Amino acid sequence: MPYIPHTEADRQAMLATIGAETIEELFREIPENLRVAPGALNLPPALDEPRLMAHLTALSKKNVNLADVTCFLGAGIYDRYIPATVGAVISRGEFLTAYTPYQPEASQGYLQTIYEFQSMVAELFGSDLANASMYDGGTAMAEAAIMATGIKRRNKVAVSQAIHPHFRQILDTYCWSMGIEVVTLPTPNLETTDYGLADGAACIVVGYPNFFGTIEDLASARKAADEAGALLIVVADPVACALLKPPGEYGADVVVGEGQPMGVAMGLGGPLVGLFACKKDLIRQIPGRIVGRTKEAHGDRGGYVMTLRTREQDIRREKATSNICTNEALMALAATVYMTTLGKNGMKAVADASVRNTQYMISELRSAGFTVHAGRVFGEFVLELPKDAASVRDAMLEKGILAGLPLGSYYAKMDNSLLVAVTELRDKSQIDTYVTSLREVVA
Repeated sequence: MPYIPHTEADRQAMLATIGAETIEELFREIPENLRVAPGALNLPPALDEPRLMAHLTALSKKNVNLADVTCFLGAGIYDRYIPATVGAVISRGEFLTAYTPYQPEASQGYLQTIYEFQSMVAELFGSDLANASMYDGGTAMAEAAIMATGIKRRNKVAVSQAIHPHFRQILDTYCWSMGIEVVTLPTPNLETTDYGLADGAACIVVGYPNFFGTIEDLASARKAADEAGALLIVVADPVACALLKPPGEYGADVVVGEGQPMGVAMGLGGPLVGLFACKKDLIRQIPGRIVGRTKEAHGDRGGYVMTLRTREQDIRREKATSNICTNEALMALAATVYMTTLGKNGMKAVADASVRNTQYMISELRSAGFTVHAGRVFGEFVLELPKDAASVRDAMLEKGILAGLPLGSYYAKMDNSLLVAVTELRDKSQIDTYVTSLREVVA
């Protein structure tokens, strides 16, 4: 074990210190049927470094590389352009290797970037304030719903069926462990949510745009929340909010979302960065950490510090409002550099290009005879196919196109439906090739 520094004598000394004779005795609380017997993993023999690198390279080639295919797959993680400034800044050692800014006197640079991140997210969502980020969009949504149950003293949350299925799975896990009822609000036409089951809920959760790409009516959602005496939680696309009226201006109490489209690489599904913004009167209930800016006695601007720490698990565990007491600082920094690099006009241009490309693709698909479920959409829509969507996806991949997400695994009676995403990176020739290839595949 060349990377483990402990000798056998070291291990025996540690076991003796804690009163255990063997490693097996140390793990005696683990049931026998859950333990892995020695040799049961059937691991291959060790490799030297060059052969190991060759092996890993061969494994990596089994993945689909966006340099080799055209991506129309979205569903929460999007292929958007990342300016070179993002990589240049986040790769600096003082950011890349930093753990967490517990010591403000040694972390002013990182604390300032988080403060700027909070300020920009709050402005983007039209909210009073934002926290320093969450693990991802799904946990941000679940934490918002849990926060609402504490504020409203209710044991029920209502979530639109048109919220990302993965987000709803996270919400179910959170609420199951806390004995909270989750009611799913139907979306019969993929475009509008039916709020009839929201009575007695602590919150109503809707998407903007929703999972199917539709821009829902947040004014109606606000009215439904008021009638139910519930908080309104909006799961928003931050890029869409650069063009659309922000949720905060509709009166949303909490706005959450996934920040990956702003400067974070798609990777293999992560890492991600959760956005969480809200009204000012909720500041002492919100989860995660907050960075504030101090003011010196003589009136000048002071330093940056983490504030309101008593809300969190690492300070007062028994009174914590959340079990998330950290943040995705490096990914939040990537989003901060992205927003700073593009500015308001640049982000609006990205959003506008996404809408234009999406509308062109919808028009071309309909002209080719395909059925598209798309009312008011931003950059995503549901494509109805004459055959199983999963088989079409596989056939399109052979042509070098990631065609979208088959919805049959997530929604009943949608086996022939494909969720297609179009970003600012897609051009006319790529869209035309998609339509031509699709006609050949379904013929």
